[in-house]
Amino acid sequence: MKLYTIGFTKTSAADFFGRLLDSGAKRVVDVRLNNVSQLAGFAKRDDLAYFLREICGMEYVHAPDLAPTKEMLDAYRKEHRDWATYEREFLALMDDRRIQETPSVRQALADGCLLCSEDTPEHCHRRLVAEYLGRHWEDLEVVHL
Repeated sequence: MKLYTIGFTKTSAADFFGRLLDSGAKRVVDVRLNNVSQLAGFAKRDDLAYFLREICGMEYVHAPDLAPTKEMLDAYRKEHRDWATYEREFLALMDDRRIQETPSVRQALADGCLLCSEDTPEHCHRRLVAEYLGRHWEDLEVVHL
């Protein structure tokens, strides 16, 4: 099973949708806590769902169970908590939620693409979700777009 990941900041809509089209992904799984911010531009929830359907022929799914809590995100962004602490707390949250055992998660992610705002996966929870699931699902191949 392939699982793609992508971020939308620091990229044009043409590049973003082009990478998705070229990937072969079947759906975008939005793992953002807040997917309706005006700052998201073309990646705002309703606009993104429309563009994905019309440009890429893809589904849009919002998966808040794969997002951090507001408190966790605020501590990292606003209180400048270090990445290692954020990562440890986020992975503990994924353990608590037992996401690897949720059939709807596996179904949504099969040939899906995790979406978050960060332009690269290094300091983004979409990478943490993908790696976490890779440790639990033997057949998972992760591709960062």
